[in-house]
Amino acid sequence: MEQQQLKRCPIGVQTFEKVIEGNYLYIDKTEYIYRMAYGASNYYFLSRPRRFGKSLLVSTLHSYFAGKKELFKGLAIEKLENEWMEYPVLHFDMSRAKHVDKETLESMLNFQLSGYEQIYGKSEEAVKLNDRMTSLIMRACEQTGRQVVVLIDEYDAPLLDVMHEEENLPVLRNVMRNFYSPLKSCDPYLRFVFLTGITKFSQLSIFSELNNISNVSMDEPYAAICGITEEEMLERMSGHIECLAGALEMSKEETLLKLKEKYDGYHFTWPSPDIYNPFSLLNALERRRIDNYWFGSGTPTYLIEMLRKFKVSPSAIGMKKALSTSFDAPTERMTTIVPLLYQSGYITIKNYDKLTQLYTLDIPNGEIRVGLMQSLLPNYLAGDSDTGLATIGEMYGAIAGDDMDGALRLLQEFLSTVPYCDNTNYEGHYQQLFYIIFSLFGMYVDVEVRTPKGRVDVVMRTTHTLYVIELKLDKSADSALAQINLKNYPERFALCGLPVVKVGINFDSESHTLSDWIIEG
Repeated sequence: MEQQQLKRCPIGVQTFEKVIEGNYLYIDKTEYIYRMAYGASNYYFLSRPRRFGKSLLVSTLHSYFAGKKELFKGLAIEKLENEWMEYPVLHFDMSRAKHVDKETLESMLNFQLSGYEQIYGKSEEAVKLNDRMTSLIMRACEQTGRQVVVLIDEYDAPLLDVMHEEENLPVLRNVMRNFYSPLKSCDPYLRFVFLTGITKFSQLSIFSELNNISNVSMDEPYAAICGITEEEMLERMSGHIECLAGALEMSKEETLLKLKEKYDGYHFTWPSPDIYNPFSLLNALERRRIDNYWFGSGTPTYLIEMLRKFKVSPSAIGMKKALSTSFDAPTERMTTIVPLLYQSGYITIKNYDKLTQLYTLDIPNGEIRVGLMQSLLPNYLAGDSDTGLATIGEMYGAIAGDDMDGALRLLQEFLSTVPYCDNTNYEGHYQQLFYIIFSLFGMYVDVEVRTPKGRVDVVMRTTHTLYVIELKLDKSADSALAQINLKNYPERFALCGLPVVKVGINFDSESHTLSDWIIEG
């Protein structure tokens, strides 16, 4: 009976009208819509990661400006709004234009423009995309007697997959620049303009010419405009959480902790409420299973390509300090991968120092850490990641049972059977491999950990053991262990409250696997 009373989670439902009329679970974000509608600016830009509720937000704005008052019954905006004016709304969804060439992009833009031209008419003189957009805005305003609302969802979608391509990016960027250019010249005809995206392409006319656009991506009043806060989850999803706890055979408190570790941790400004990934949280509650849903929906090609371009090692992705101008920077001006990682949701704000104005950035949660490492694993296993993941699963079982020797034997056997990777003739390759493997265990792991007498190659902590690991290439496990003892690395971790186990490992550059190791408790 309780299950029947719970509202369905809107998995993949991105239309506000469908969510409300279908009686789906809806987290009320309409107070933010009212704030923007009557804010100081009429032009807004919001950057959030993919599958974070941007499309549903845009659809909600569409219903609001279309004057569909009946859909907002019982929501926050019902008590705030008195006028409920109906405006002509031009809503463009750019997510349809992914993985396209110039001709296909122009064809898709033409298709979306044509739909509105059937309503408001088309000027014979307006042939080019930008002229047609200008004409459309003016006609809609003149025919209705109301200024026009323009909503552009995922404005940067056509450019993301080619951002690493020097040849295609400028071509598609020019098409998009021309399409967006009327947003400045048509200002007298516009009531409200709202754009969403992941990144900021400074060379588009939106940001270079439309200098009155308000970027609210890091504004504290809009910190929770997308995503689900912990307060919203506890208030609106209590019944779903109890059902999930029953399915997992865990207490509600244990389930909440599991959800927090897996899906929480996002902050788009500081201070900020804790924000959960909505796509993953809703999937977990609806399916009654905790899994990597956000990554399961697809790892963007552009991210992996850009990580390679900037030569970013897995262990270098998290724990960074940066000024906001360094990670909220335009895409074309990136000198590091940090802006793309932040804007795409792979790292997020974890702290802020008012004195230095430095933000601390790190991987948000367990789902992102595991998903990222799985995506990067093929680079270290010559593409044989499926067998590698199975081996890593067996290694996890061994280490959970305090059998580090058994885990290393599994890794030795596996590495001896896979094709050789490039760049395996240096210790750093194996150090990063260990970092990925231990990260996939969901355990604490760090590399190049400083001690008073040097740096430990790898430190890994389970629930009941801390491992201090030194790696060598074409030397011996004895020499690795000797370095641990000579520099007394364990002393650095004496107060951790766990027994410290020393592990010395040697890799052989010819066989590309572990040759020998020594473990001392």
